[in-house]
Amino acid sequence: MVDEGAGWLGVDLGTQSVRVLLVTADGTVLGSGSAPLAGRRHGVRHEQDPLRWWAALCTASRAALGAAPPGTPVGGLAVCGTSGTVLLTDASGRPVSPALMYDDGRATREAARIREAGLVVQDTWALPKALWLLGEYGPGLRLAHQPDLIVTRLTGAPPPADSSHALKTGYDVAHECWPEAALARLGVPEGLLPSVVRPGTVLGEVCPAAADATGIPAGTPVLAGMTDGCAAQIASGALRPGSWNSVLGTTLVVKGAARDPVRDPTGVVYNHRAPDGTWLPGGASSVGAGALAAHFPGADPAAMDERAAAFEPSSAVAYPLVSPGERFPFRAPQATSLLLGEVADDADRWAALLQGVGFAERLCLDCLHHLGAPLDGPLTFTGGGARSPYWNQLRADILGRPARVPEQTEPALGMAALAAFGASGAGSLAGAAERMVRVRTVLEPRPGRTAVFAEPYARLVDALRDRGWLSAAVAEHARARLHLDTDRS
Repeated sequence: MVDEGAGWLGVDLGTQSVRVLLVTADGTVLGSGSAPLAGRRHGVRHEQDPLRWWAALCTASRAALGAAPPGTPVGGLAVCGTSGTVLLTDASGRPVSPALMYDDGRATREAARIREAGLVVQDTWALPKALWLLGEYGPGLRLAHQPDLIVTRLTGAPPPADSSHALKTGYDVAHECWPEAALARLGVPEGLLPSVVRPGTVLGEVCPAAADATGIPAGTPVLAGMTDGCAAQIASGALRPGSWNSVLGTTLVVKGAARDPVRDPTGVVYNHRAPDGTWLPGGASSVGAGALAAHFPGADPAAMDERAAAFEPSSAVAYPLVSPGERFPFRAPQATSLLLGEVADDADRWAALLQGVGFAERLCLDCLHHLGAPLDGPLTFTGGGARSPYWNQLRADILGRPARVPEQTEPALGMAALAAFGASGAGSLAGAAERMVRVRTVLEPRPGRTAVFAEPYARLVDALRDRGWLSAAVAEHARARLHLDTDRS
């Protein structure tokens, strides 16, 4: 049974910050903390210093625990990280390379070799980066996913990886094993890849040294986490078949729940596996709120949202990629940011970016529908972008469907729910999440607004198809669904 008086710690290793939440089993937030992170971008390269993750966690965890009532017991913790972020460590878990981030694109040749060996991967997945790092640093080292490094510091020993983070490193989640034959053909040395366990498995306990650094009580159970996209999905409560969560952070992740995996031979849509063995299909786009920060550094989002409301639709149609390459709803390493038309001013450009993310989100759902994914359940918005009431309503209008917004939209909440589920050894993850998730708002599309955005969405779909990035079949399906939705609006 879950200790109703305990707090559960969720740790989210994001792109721009580390976030920590301390939450009770009924969803009451006892404390929160965050600390910023910075990376290095150059062309297709995107790196972070992995030692900064630990320093940021120490700051964020002390803030979260310091805000809680004195003497609050901590029942356990779980950690999520950006999917596909990896580094090399020595045998004791100390980093020997920078961390190659989720969207680092330098391993394209390695990805092509992997696909020739029969494995379905995208260019920015972790397995191609592992081969690239192997070529740079040589054998005799270990590959670590982003949370693995933090768990090493928390428990004092390198842990097994969770199957969620291991998915993009080539782990076969259906058969729960590494594809040994294919990895041998690729020259992956024995000992490079970690052992793997299901999310929610107890990995160890917080050691005294980590307790001194973080303020987390020594002996606190540390449980295997999931990727940030899965963490946000748990935080949305979207774990029943047909339910979907759209996570709008630096990038956009759309994830749902299904009884069976959604098959996609291109690998654009892939399937995580929940601790109970059910399936969590979805994909990760490179479009997201990062475009706002890139185009308008230091801007006041609320003020810009208010000005952007005068441009519905914008004078221009955007597909706002921050860096080259797209992963979902289509795979196009050569894709670059698009702006069709001319904007009138900064407010119009801001509107184009907001709407462009909404169009990408709609195209993700159209792609999923084309592949036969069940979309008949509720849609929930989470992630940092869900803090904007204007953007939430705009997205509901563009999608032409209702959306729920929880009180807490952070992936860290999902990790708190996973920790509570894993430590109890009873019930279901869906049940643990539903007890923690509190819906703040249910948005309905405004009458007639979906039709307003039909023409610019169709223009964007056609432009993506004409450039050879989006398949003709998905483009045709998206247009057909648009006519159905706009007729209803």
